[in-house]
Amino acid sequence: MAKKLQITGLKIPLPKHKDLDADLQKYFSVCEEKLGFVPNVLQAYSFDQAKLRTFIGLYNELMLAPSSLSKLEREMIAVVVSSANRCYYCLSAHGAAVRSMSKDPELGEMLILNWRTARLSNRQHALLQFAHKLTLTPADVDETDRAALRKAGLKEKEIWDAASIVGFFNFTNRVATATDMQPNPEYRTQAR
Repeated sequence: MAKKLQITGLKIPLPKHKDLDADLQKYFSVCEEKLGFVPNVLQAYSFDQAKLRTFIGLYNELMLAPSSLSKLEREMIAVVVSSANRCYYCLSAHGAAVRSMSKDPELGEMLILNWRTARLSNRQHALLQFAHKLTLTPADVDETDRAALRKAGLKEKEIWDAASIVGFFNFTNRVATATDMQPNPEYRTQAR
């Protein structure tokens, strides 16, 4: 029978891991092995296995697949978008990832509180400026913004990838906020 794990403000019965399809059981086992826990976002989506697979596929493609945007740059974008949206779940999870990848706890906190205070390369500054503007005032993004990214050394594919990551995190921030999704407590202490 389904268990009621209260990880969101919605009281949706979630299946036990052993009741998931074999591919998702394996994915959750890999999470346990690599992270020590299954992220609550994955557990929340498990009530609809098709949506969970879609979420995993897009996340893995944008955040983990080969790209000339570094994994740290991608996580930094996630944090800046989540900060602009005040998404508690994603700030906790991706702030921890920035702290871990950068080996700089201060960077993770600066990106959460005010990314402009962080010591950034010109490339990183341009990426985060673009992410912030595309999140808050998307209708105002124009060729000037793309030109600034090119001037900072970003190629067309990197601009596409950055825009896709911004779009994805605006989506996930809204779902997490709408459902009052709670971050795993492990994120709070990682890489501090």
